[in-house]
Amino acid sequence: MLGRTLREVSAALKQGQITPTELCQKCLSLIKKTKFLNAYITVSEEVALKQAEESEKRYKKGHSLGDLDGIPIAVKDNFSTSGIETTCASNMLKGYVPPYNATVVQKLLDQGAVLMGKTNLDEFAMGSGSTDGVFGPVKNPWSYSKQYREKTKHKAHGENEDSNWLITGGSSGGSAAAVATFTCFAALGSDTGGSTRNPAAHCGVVGFKPSYGLVSRHGLIPLVNSMDVPGILTRCVDDAAIVLGMLAGHDPKDSTTVQDPVKPFTLTSLTDVSKLCIGIPKEYITPELSSEVQSLWSKAANLFESEGAKVIEVSLPHTSYSIVCYHVLCTSEVASNMARFDGLEYGHRCDIDVSTEAMYAATRREGFNDVVRGRILSGNFFLLKENYENYFIKAQKVRRLIANDFVNVFNSGVDVLLTPTTLSEAVPYQEFIKEDNRTRSAQDDIFTQAVNMAGLPAVSVPMALSNQGLPVGLQFIGRAFHDQQLLTVAKWFEKQVQFPVTQLQELMDDCSSVFEIEKLAAVSLKQ
Repeated sequence: MLGRTLREVSAALKQGQITPTELCQKCLSLIKKTKFLNAYITVSEEVALKQAEESEKRYKKGHSLGDLDGIPIAVKDNFSTSGIETTCASNMLKGYVPPYNATVVQKLLDQGAVLMGKTNLDEFAMGSGSTDGVFGPVKNPWSYSKQYREKTKHKAHGENEDSNWLITGGSSGGSAAAVATFTCFAALGSDTGGSTRNPAAHCGVVGFKPSYGLVSRHGLIPLVNSMDVPGILTRCVDDAAIVLGMLAGHDPKDSTTVQDPVKPFTLTSLTDVSKLCIGIPKEYITPELSSEVQSLWSKAANLFESEGAKVIEVSLPHTSYSIVCYHVLCTSEVASNMARFDGLEYGHRCDIDVSTEAMYAATRREGFNDVVRGRILSGNFFLLKENYENYFIKAQKVRRLIANDFVNVFNSGVDVLLTPTTLSEAVPYQEFIKEDNRTRSAQDDIFTQAVNMAGLPAVSVPMALSNQGLPVGLQFIGRAFHDQQLLTVAKWFEKQVQFPVTQLQELMDDCSSVFEIEKLAAVSLKQ
């Protein structure tokens, strides 16, 4: 049952094949079995069981609230949850319990979803590995998969594991790992420069970033207000569309949300792609791109072409400036947003009382890690009066040029862009931490950052396993507010490639029906 899609398990609940309480208990059991992955910061067991019981009562009365009623979900720990600790994986917010739910969380709960817990992340979502939070790094479930261990002849879990495990990507790594290990059917992430799509690619799940303004940011603790978007992680594209349909809409608490989103987001089965025009950005062919990812990218393009779609090379000429531009704008907004954590109103406060300035400094030194402090310092430098014009204003102008590049491409007749999501498959933790956070983020989000600066929808779809038996995802980018068209194309692609589920060998005995053995079809690395 846990291996089914959200739509399938919803039908099973309606038909009485399983009750919401039984489903919740199965997920809670699996959360405990996979605790070593560190996907969850907080497991809300009592809350989840109570919500499941209420859902069960509704089903018995024939009053189901919809497709999400009784469905276990997880939420990244930078979304406010009423009565449940929200930490952003930081000492600054340890012990903080919000008095309200983020709009997206409330919408899911109003539809009867069952909240399993809050997932792990990089501190304040600043990272691309989910390795920098105060609760420790998240481990990629594929590190312990049968597919990976057979290819690399790794030892079983528990034997020299510290040198074996792989990163999940970030910063929504906990949510991606939670979905990949079947502990929930959907999870919320946040996406500022690729933080939903990056871990989705590394964990073999679907990661969707909606158009900016389509989904409310109210209650999402901000990183970069002008780029932050609630993201959706699921095991298939259709499930992402279901969740999007529940979340999209104007929110009076968020002035950036659009008044009239296109609804519903029910996806049709695309059978003919001959009328599609797929764009391949030539600037995304970079020296750092692994040969395997580039090979799969080419095969995906060939797949569309073989089915009659028009596949053309396009240019996004200002792509090379996107990383520097993103860094300036991101750190500037971070400096502004983090100013609220001063030890006075809420959050951590140090014991030093020599002076207000000393208290500020000590509080922020104790509450923030090196990554957060570094971004605050960078942002404040860019915002200095003598630097504002040369850095922040210029970066805003470049951002407009980057956004116009996408507009020009889509106006030329291109329907969807096809790109890599990440430079390579997931890498070992020990290799990942050799680089500093800024370098890692610049490398790992090279294909995803520009989308956030342009406010466009994008989705990462797992395509195939690499030679090491690890997931490789590709990204589809669409026009602003053409999210439904984007997901429809992604669903067609997903159906063609038939990506396999992860087989967690040590759980096979208890969950044999979950981790089914599936074969790669249609598209694979084998010639």
